[in-house]
Amino acid sequence: MNPTPYVMSLEPGSHYFCACGRSANLPFCDGTHQGSGVEPFAVDIAEPKTVAICACHQSANRPFCDGTHKSLAAE
Repeated sequence: MNPTPYVMSLEPGSHYFCACGRSANLPFCDGTHQGSGVEPFAVDIAEPKTVAICACHQSANRPFCDGTHKSLAAE
């Protein structure tokens, strides 16, 4: 499996990205993690920008993609 990142434009403000993998609204947090001990990734955006959000859950820079998914295809 080689999930590609979620590429999206974000407006200024606070954004919360799923860290547990259970959200029905990936890559955004929908609160499904409640009681799991896992907290969402909180990101504050100062100006409109395009971001790539990790979908493979292996990035060293989560919630942002660092390209790790490309190396997972070989495994």
